[in-house]
Amino acid sequence: MATVKPTYGPISSYSRVHILHLVQTQSPRTIAELCAATGLHANTVREHVQRLIDGGYIIQETERRTTRGRPRILYSAATGKPEASSPIAREKAAAAARRGEMLRRALPETAGSLNAEESRQLDALIEHYEESGFEPVINEEQLTVELTPCPHAAALPEHRPMLCQVHLGLMQGVLAQARGPLFARCVRTPSSPEECTVELERTAL
Repeated sequence: MATVKPTYGPISSYSRVHILHLVQTQSPRTIAELCAATGLHANTVREHVQRLIDGGYIIQETERRTTRGRPRILYSAATGKPEASSPIAREKAAAAARRGEMLRRALPETAGSLNAEESRQLDALIEHYEESGFEPVINEEQLTVELTPCPHAAALPEHRPMLCQVHLGLMQGVLAQARGPLFARCVRTPSSPEECTVELERTAL
């Protein structure tokens, strides 16, 4: 049986994943709203949010007020779309594309059947998941991303649906940020906790 590696990086903490899920499902959010939803102290929430901003998963903006009073800081999920794009995520996607293209030029046999846009998207996706402790395996013919063994296999069963939904949302954001036709459609229902396979599809741009 394959060894399940621990997660690390900005989304290694369950609390950060929970916060990310909250902003993915409803944006924008304030620190006070995130505190109320998680039960965490404001300082703890701010620390988690900053890690997520630094990782390119969350963006912040200052509220535009039409009345008197101090504007609030609002937090939203970075989706890769123009209206919700993180500068950090943009640079990550661009850097991954540069490295992927250099590899394909140096080792032409590594070039697959995908076009340049699709390859650029998968370059970004692979680096994103390697950063998070996964070892992604891409099947270009079936358009799947195999993430088995899942580092979250030891998570409580009641937490798994949220974890899967967060990672699907992240994958959709990475693919959108890299610009191309590939879209993360769903996470297959696993037959064991260690299994994790994501199905991709091509969509019209």
